[in-house]
Amino acid sequence: MDFSSFLTSLGTSFLIFVVLMLLFAWLSGKPGNSVIYYPNRILKGMDPWEGEKRTRNPFAWIREAIFSTEDDVISMSGVDSAVYMVFLSTALGILVLSGIVLLLVLLPVAATDNNLKLSANSSTSNGTFNDLDKLSMGNVKANSPRLWAFLIATYWVSFVTYYLSWKAYKHVLGLRAAALKSPDVKVEQFAILVRDIPAVPEGKTRKEQVDSYFKGIYPDTFYRSMVVTDIKQVTKIWVELEGYKKKLARAEAIYEQSKTTASPEGKRPMNKTGFLGLVGKKVDSIEYYNEKINELIPKLEAEQKVTLREKQQASALVFFTSRVTAAAAGQSLHDQMVDSWTVIDAPEPRQIIWKNLLIKFYSREIRQYVVYILVALTIFFYMIPIGLISAVTTLKNLVKYLSFLKPIVEIVAVKTVLEAYLPQLALIIFLALLPKLLLFLSKAEGIPSESHAIRAASGKYFYFTILNVFIGVTVGGTLFSTFKTIEDKPKSIVSVLAKSLPSNATFFLTFVALKFFVGYGLELSRIVPLIIFHLKRKYLCKTETEVKEAWAPGDFGYVSRVPGDLLIITIVLCYSVIAPIILPFGVLYFGLGWLILRNQALKVYVPAYESNGRSWPHIHVRLIAALILYQVTMLGYFGVKEFKYTPFVIVLLILSLIFIFVCQKKFYRAFQTIPLEVASHELKESPNMEQIFRAYIPPSLSCEKDEDLFEDALSQVSRSASSV
Repeated sequence: MDFSSFLTSLGTSFLIFVVLMLLFAWLSGKPGNSVIYYPNRILKGMDPWEGEKRTRNPFAWIREAIFSTEDDVISMSGVDSAVYMVFLSTALGILVLSGIVLLLVLLPVAATDNNLKLSANSSTSNGTFNDLDKLSMGNVKANSPRLWAFLIATYWVSFVTYYLSWKAYKHVLGLRAAALKSPDVKVEQFAILVRDIPAVPEGKTRKEQVDSYFKGIYPDTFYRSMVVTDIKQVTKIWVELEGYKKKLARAEAIYEQSKTTASPEGKRPMNKTGFLGLVGKKVDSIEYYNEKINELIPKLEAEQKVTLREKQQASALVFFTSRVTAAAAGQSLHDQMVDSWTVIDAPEPRQIIWKNLLIKFYSREIRQYVVYILVALTIFFYMIPIGLISAVTTLKNLVKYLSFLKPIVEIVAVKTVLEAYLPQLALIIFLALLPKLLLFLSKAEGIPSESHAIRAASGKYFYFTILNVFIGVTVGGTLFSTFKTIEDKPKSIVSVLAKSLPSNATFFLTFVALKFFVGYGLELSRIVPLIIFHLKRKYLCKTETEVKEAWAPGDFGYVSRVPGDLLIITIVLCYSVIAPIILPFGVLYFGLGWLILRNQALKVYVPAYESNGRSWPHIHVRLIAALILYQVTMLGYFGVKEFKYTPFVIVLLILSLIFIFVCQKKFYRAFQTIPLEVASHELKESPNMEQIFRAYIPPSLSCEKDEDLFEDALSQVSRSASSV
């Protein structure tokens, strides 16, 4: 990519961002769009604009985002959102402090040398360097005293990261402790999840077995237990019933809307009973759905009784009257054998993945290793197409392999646009396909909660993006562009790869710019959700429930968002010393991200769960992994530059390993379990234990006619059936 293409990319991305910002300022003030731009406030019963909408400054959101407190974010979107903001601000701080030194010192040092100009006359480079490369470490001659500046800069970036990440760890630990010691009653703090319960002794029921076991250990604070059942079949019936209820409400709404002055009787809606309503007998929709509902209700009630009495599993939720006892039980070893009576803190009711509670201990272990192997294979086989994308989508290779495109590509305007955007867009679209697959694989491990599954999938996605995007793109582009050199001299591969690092910085510069200008512009403007909502409301939605579902904002989507941010900081860190010009782009990415996503946390996104910052240790580990990759990159590049003091970088690698070890030992346990000192704080009111118990009853086992069905069914389980 030449300098003009680079500037075109930046200019076009900035123009798109400005247009999207103006669209947001215009569209967000219209009353009909409030459910798209302020759904979080609306769901909490607040005024979307907090004032007169006609006189409101369209850019007041910037001031609100900047001056809002951390408590504001927590009250609107929970602790997890506040922790995410801490991560963004920490990354921003690392890049700002690094950039102050690196830009002022390294750019003049690199620009005033002439290594690239001299190497342009050599047979290997063929004079292929651009103006941006002159501002990189590649322009410094081998074994030059100037390399001392780059070595000191490597240390500076590392120590800035150590300091700010340590400070952030302590801050997040405080946020988590404050949330867990809250005087408000949280149902999950009075329960534990027990799995791998042994076979039921003869003469006892499963419930009696669990009750007697925990009552013997915690006689004063044990409340009761809830045996987990296999709810697959009952949930299937319940989902079908709920679907018919929605269809009935829709049919009734259509019927009411058909009533006019000219036709007061209206027209009753009709539908076909066959596949997708396209074939089969035509029937009156309202009557048909009522019949189906009346058929399914007794079927559901019968299946609920069968499920509760005959489908009990070797797992249970155990409830205590004290959250200190629950916290102690959740982190204690209850049996001599690790595969029996395994206990963890109970997730929130909305987080539980019920089907995974049925999976046995060794099955979970085997599933975990199988998933790791599948992910490793996915990473390996994804690297092939990503390497091809990074290599083939360069303009030079497109013309080389698709010669019929040459007349089109030679048009200046087309050439500029293709060079600016083609590789980056191809990569972003390709990566968008992966998160759901990784989330599915994480759940297949037998993980019991949504937040845990998302953390696991997020970790897999991070390592995938690092190996396939950062390393894959760099290696792929280099291998294709210098294949003949490597073919002639195979031993030169390390040298060739290292020398190509500065030239690859232009790709990542435009990649980062595209992510923050276009990505955050679309995030703020919410054009896609807005268009989808208005189309659904006009052509599909007939009931208030359907309208509400159409504008439901969802959550932050941490499974792909956090790895995406970690990829950016990895790229910026790795190129911060090699090509310091990338630092302002990283600062813009995290600065805009902090501002825009803070606005989204305050007004848009509604959390799907609350883990009280449980994800932070994983984010921190991956941040330090990014730092280690940066240090390894610098170690290799200093070696290529034949700098005799290169071993000094090894000291940084050792320090990083020590740092992460100390952080894990000092902080991680408080995230893994609830400290008893934190759990011992007084509540403002006594917990309603019956309400806490019922909060964990799955929706498919709730009964509208008889709220005591769950308890009655459990109490009437036959001893003989339970002991089988």
